[in-house]
Amino acid sequence: MRRNHQSTLIARTLAAAAVIAVAVGCSPQSSKAADAGAPATPGSPSPASSSSAPASSSPSASTDDKPAGSPAPAGSATTAAKPAPKVLMSNGAKGDQVKELQARLAQIGWFDDTPTGTYGAATTAAVQGFQGKRGLAETGTTDSVTWDRLVAMTTKPTAEELAGQTVNKPAAKLDPRCMTGRVMCISKTSRTLSWVVNGKVQSTMDVRFGSQYTPTREGVFKVFEKSRNHVSTIYHTAMPYAMFFSGGQAVHYSSDFAARGYNGASHGCVNVRDKGKIAALFDAVHIGDKVVVYW
Repeated sequence: MRRNHQSTLIARTLAAAAVIAVAVGCSPQSSKAADAGAPATPGSPSPASSSSAPASSSPSASTDDKPAGSPAPAGSATTAAKPAPKVLMSNGAKGDQVKELQARLAQIGWFDDTPTGTYGAATTAAVQGFQGKRGLAETGTTDSVTWDRLVAMTTKPTAEELAGQTVNKPAAKLDPRCMTGRVMCISKTSRTLSWVVNGKVQSTMDVRFGSQYTPTREGVFKVFEKSRNHVSTIYHTAMPYAMFFSGGQAVHYSSDFAARGYNGASHGCVNVRDKGKIAALFDAVHIGDKVVVYW
């Protein structure tokens, strides 16, 4: 009886050890355990069933792009970093390509000066702003990625544009919400305001928005107040031809925008620098007219 009891205890002990071994095999392994020949994680081939592919010391390393049966290279837990894009122009550069860069930036409202062909502080700031709005690294230098994106958004500058005599801005793509009724259609991409009546553009003007700390709200709004000679009660600055659409945010004329261009920013309002155009727009817009701010 005692011998049978001991046999039963031994059998139970062996069974419990087997259960513990299986449980450990189902848990993530450390690299030391893998190197020591510990059981593989679920779904990976065991040493007995895999005769051609040696076990990797890093279970998380991906070898999906390798031929079946080829060993994983040592230290390949991460893929090689992509080479940095080629720098085409940077601060201090001069020449015709710099002048073309400046003219193309002018087409989409990022460069307000006459193209000079000299890559200085104003060009660096313009490129940096362009990069930031499109999720690119804000280096201020023009690399191949930045140049390709700019070329895709603009047209080849004319002789008049290169001389600073004119700027040919691409037409803003109207948001579908601007196609019915009376709408101030404001594009953050082209930085323009289009006055649209029943789907037809009546006028278009350059606009400037708030900074990253005081952003202009996006969405669909309505004009709820107009004030021809408004003065801000917070900042005590003039806001002529103000048309309020969201809290304290309004479309209005800005003398600072007229003087400094995109080197400045508003506190959230939509600034217009052409006084004649904003005056005409103020007379045309009615209380209740729609305002659409979009990218």
